[in-house]
Amino acid sequence: MVAPNGARRTKADHPAIPVTIPETVETAKSCAAAGADAMHLHVRNAEQRHVLDAGMYREALAELGVAVPQMHFQITTEAVGRYSPEEMRRLAYDVMPPGISIGVLEMMPGRQPTPDDIRLYRTLHEAGTRIQHLVFFPEEIDILADLLARAELPRENFWCLFVIGHYTGRISHPDLIRPFRERMVAHSLVPDWAICAFAEEEHDSLVEAVAQGGKLRVGFENSLFMPDGSIAPDNAARVAAANRLFD
Repeated sequence: MVAPNGARRTKADHPAIPVTIPETVETAKSCAAAGADAMHLHVRNAEQRHVLDAGMYREALAELGVAVPQMHFQITTEAVGRYSPEEMRRLAYDVMPPGISIGVLEMMPGRQPTPDDIRLYRTLHEAGTRIQHLVFFPEEIDILADLLARAELPRENFWCLFVIGHYTGRISHPDLIRPFRERMVAHSLVPDWAICAFAEEEHDSLVEAVAQGGKLRVGFENSLFMPDGSIAPDNAARVAAANRLFD
């Protein structure tokens, strides 16, 4: 999966970061050609600011579906400190996308699912939306396990992204992967899991994830760096480098 823009970086950080829908479409084409099977996308307003805008997401998904029909497209509900769980849920209902990523603790800050949360996850699952659950620390898997039980959702083959490190400077390290997996085993959960990692330390974590049988999310949301430490020219280069880890 490629995450080409995220919520924070702009053209000032790298000129190849897509901030418009046409740019995102072109990025999807090049990343699909480089081997990406899916895209995690954020839409931006005229000031390049991340927004949870249902109309923009519907427009982006329509254009992406025509341009790159073989890819799976995933929208984000990321709060970035501005959006509430109510606004996150409203976006999901208004778009009903093919895929959606939801941070477990962002959606459930009270650390247990509410009736509104249970209703949302059930509705998305029944509609065929592929939910990817984002967990930043292994302890959040306790909340996820509770949600899956209460919402009567599958405990196997669900998508989960382990966030290894953090954009604010918490260092990405390969040793951080195994505690997530062990917590899943403790709850008898069998996810289809992937990782994302950050900055110069990203590469070692990606290598370890592949060795453990995991999948990868790469792109300029997480890191601008190539394995040799140079700055990537574009998102497609990051995808191509990640694909080589599976050879």
